[in-house]
Amino acid sequence: MMSHQDAGPSPALLMDALSAHVRTAALKGAIELDLFTAIAAGNETVAALAGACGASERGIRVLCDYLVILGFLTKDDRRHYRLTVDSAAFLDRRSPLYLGGVTEFVLSPMVMDANRDIAAAVRKGGTVLPNEGSMAPEHPVWVRFARAMAPMMRLTAQLMANVVEVSRGRPARVLDVAAGHGVFGITLAQRHPSVEVVALDWPAVLEVARENAEAAGVAERWRPLRGSAFDQPFGEGYDLVLLTNFLHHFDVPTCEALLRKARAALSEGGRVVTVEMVPNEDRVSPPSAAAFAMTMLCQTSRGEAYTEAELGAMFGRAGFSRTEFHPLPPSTQHLAISYR
Repeated sequence: MMSHQDAGPSPALLMDALSAHVRTAALKGAIELDLFTAIAAGNETVAALAGACGASERGIRVLCDYLVILGFLTKDDRRHYRLTVDSAAFLDRRSPLYLGGVTEFVLSPMVMDANRDIAAAVRKGGTVLPNEGSMAPEHPVWVRFARAMAPMMRLTAQLMANVVEVSRGRPARVLDVAAGHGVFGITLAQRHPSVEVVALDWPAVLEVARENAEAAGVAERWRPLRGSAFDQPFGEGYDLVLLTNFLHHFDVPTCEALLRKARAALSEGGRVVTVEMVPNEDRVSPPSAAAFAMTMLCQTSRGEAYTEAELGAMFGRAGFSRTEFHPLPPSTQHLAISYR
């Protein structure tokens, strides 16, 4: 059998990468047209979908066929379009797992601008966006992030809560640092009636987290702490400090300073709970975690996708006695529990 190498070079991968923006734009367009919801409602022909989406029949036909090619739809011999299992779960607006709103952040102007000149970011070794990129104080993108990404993070938060033990019979104080949407602290509060959450973030972001706490029925055990994670005093006596998807924005010395501050806020026997994208030591696997390093190069000045060894070393230098790592399948993230 002839191997790919025996067949000679092929431009297929090159052209596929160069046209990837079309896939992104087509999916975004389908979400904006509410195409997936329309199909789920029983509109399976070009004519029916054109009417439901307020679009031309030619446009709908081309878009639906393209989405079949990409694997988001199927098409039968009667030219009826249907959702795949994944599309039904994540792209039908009526689904409790709907994730179409993540485009509001992942395709936001700030994110798109950060990736516009990667050669310049590579030459510089960090973002070419002004004012530290997404790390500028009170950057409005984090309000957009909090609103758009909460549905995506709920599964990871549930997986985290499955692993993190919370003592029963007495109040458990939790500090949720850079809480954003607040989903991680809120999930612990939902799971454990003893949990009381202090959520730290910029004031505008915390308004989104407050809405989520109210919707989850835990607002009476949730309170805001407004300000920067680096400037605002944490206080002390916390059983848990949550650092979820935060360390990757900073270099090692900054992370270690933050970890020392978090450790000082813990009660005796307290733990820091970290959730991160963690690539293997080869830095090219698994693909989603390893590729996250490019996101950090383009969006931050000194951020990184840290390996387990790098994170463990940071926790150790910050004074933690030990750290346990747990994969959180089917999410792409890892959980680290560091003991004071």
